[in-house]
Order: sequence, then C-alpha cells, then structure tokens
Amino acid sequence: MKKVTVFVGLDYHQSGVQVCAMARDGKVLLNTRCQNDWQQIAQRVGTVGDRVQAAIESCSGAANLAEELVSQGGWSVDLAHPGYVSRMKQSPDKSDYSDARMLADLVRVGYLPRVWLAPEPIRELRQLVRYRQQLVNDRRNVKLRMGALLREQRVFFKLVRPWTRAWMAWLRATGDLSPYSRWVMDRHLRRLASLEEEMTEVETYLTEATRDDATVKHLLSLPGIGPATAWVLRAEIGRFDRFRTGKQLARFCGLSPRNASSGERQADSGLIRAANGQLRATLIQAGHRLVRHDRRWSGLASRLLKAGKPRTVVVAAVANRWMRWLFHQMQRPVAA
Repeated sequence: MKKVTVFVGLDYHQSGVQVCAMARDGKVLLNTRCQNDWQQIAQRVGTVGDRVQAAIESCSGAANLAEELVSQGGWSVDLAHPGYVSRMKQSPDKSDYSDARMLADLVRVGYLPRVWLAPEPIRELRQLVRYRQQLVNDRRNVKLRMGALLREQRVFFKLVRPWTRAWMAWLRATGDLSPYSRWVMDRHLRRLASLEEEMTEVETYLTEATRDDATVKHLLSLPGIGPATAWVLRAEIGRFDRFRTGKQLARFCGLSPRNASSGERQADSGLIRAANGQLRATLIQAGHRLVRHDRRWSGLASRLLKAGKPRTVVVAAVANRWMRWLFHQMQRPVAA
C-alpha cells in the first residue's frame, strides 16, 4: 500500500498546538487545534497521512514535543528559526491558523529555516549552565548596589583593591556608614555570601555532570579554556561537527562582522545580532584573556592595534580567529 506524505506545521503554545497538514500540491488537509500532547497530535494527522514531515518553531518546550514526535510517533520533525519565519511571512496579520499553515508550506517547498534540535542531555546541560549564569548576573547586580551605596555615603578604602578578602573584611567592619546604610549593606553582604555558596554548589554539580563528557574533556585539554568556558561551549554549541567550517561556527557564535553594504558602499556595522548572548559574551571574555596572556593571539592584537583598529574590534577579531582555530582543534582526536 502506497504511503501518503503530508507536510505539517505546528504552532506551539503551552495550552495547545495548532496543527496544519498540507498535501504535496499545497492543499490544506486539516488545520485544527489540539492539546499539547504528542499522541493526540499524531492521531489527528494520522487521519490524512502516514508519512509526516513536520516543522515547529523553536521556543520554550517545543524541543521536547519535537523529540516525542520523532522518537514515539516516528515523524521527521525540524525546528524552525522563529525570527526568519516571521520575516518570511511578511504580513501584518497574525493568527495561530496562518502561522501553522506558513510552517507547513515552508516544509513542503523546502524553504524552512532550520535550527539544530539538540538532544536531551545537551538541553539539560543548558539548564545548568544558564542557571549558573543567572547566579553570576545576580552576584554582579548585588555588587553594583553595594558600590552605589558606598558612593552615596562617600565611603572609600583605597589601600587595597575592591572585592579582595582584605577589602571585604574592611567593608564588614567599617563604621563609616550611617545606621540605615549599615543595615542595608549587611543584607547585601549576606545575599552575596549566599550567592557565592550557591555558585560553588552548581559548579560542583556541573563538574560531576560533565566528568565523562568527551567533548568537555577535549575542550579542557586545550590552552586558554577553563571549566566555565568549556561548559558554555558544550551547552550552547553542542556538537562542533555539525558545522562545515570554522567561519560558519564563528558566525553562529555571533563573532562575524555584520555587512551593511549597498550599491558601491561597502561597510561593516558591528557584529551580527543573531547569536546566543551568553555564548558571545563568554567568547569575548576569552578574547580579552587571550590578548593579555597568549603570545600568539597578543601578537595578532598588536598588529591590529598598530593598524588603527579600536580595542573592542581587536578583541572581537581575536575571538573570531580563535573560534575558527578551535573548530579545527575539535576535529582532532584527544591524545591518550
């Protein structure tokens, strides 16, 4: 018996999923709302076809549903880039009905802007890495509030560098703050200590979770990469071999210049915007370290600075070249 192929677009919501199934000639076979349950979705689509090529926009929860449809329902499912899909639609009107139909049509004609469907272990690692980053952000905000309070009270201690142990000991003991400010500062100090303790816990858990991860081991064996950088690279990039070239990887990381050329005008306009913010920030920080401490990359930075490039551009360029180098390093087997 000949199998009937249908092209399915899934407009995902937490409360339900709009399901559009389309035939090869573009005819809409069904466009209906289902519960957020892979079995009900597969059952409805099964009434019009038995070979499914589907797409779902990448958003919170969509990857889990896609994996269930692949592993349990036997579907072929791709994640779609929501930004590109929105720009391709080019319509002021928006509805779940039209969004699901758009996705189905993009799958049918082969124009779907795909993104990688990360396996569950990588998605779980992302949860840990992003939680650690939330703690880092909270710690930074607490420190900013503490600094603002000291400036407001015009209290300074210049004998040692801020945030060292000696400076923190002075801050806990100083009597130069007003009673109300002292009370607030003590709460900030308590919150800061709690965040430091929680960060230690999550880093210990991350170390244990990635102990047997071959990619993390390989990353840690390379110069200039510490645990935090290795965790972010593993979580956000996942597999290095899914990229064809180092240039493609650097662009994915948001380290490539954004072209703003038109006609005879040729210009760059900063870095491309479509990238994971935490991944790019981690790599820019790595670029700063490489410029200061690595002879190879500091030499490149010196040449660019002598050519008149701004330091921010130089650091981004170093990070870009370093990611291209890292791509080739990750293709080599780890030495025993």
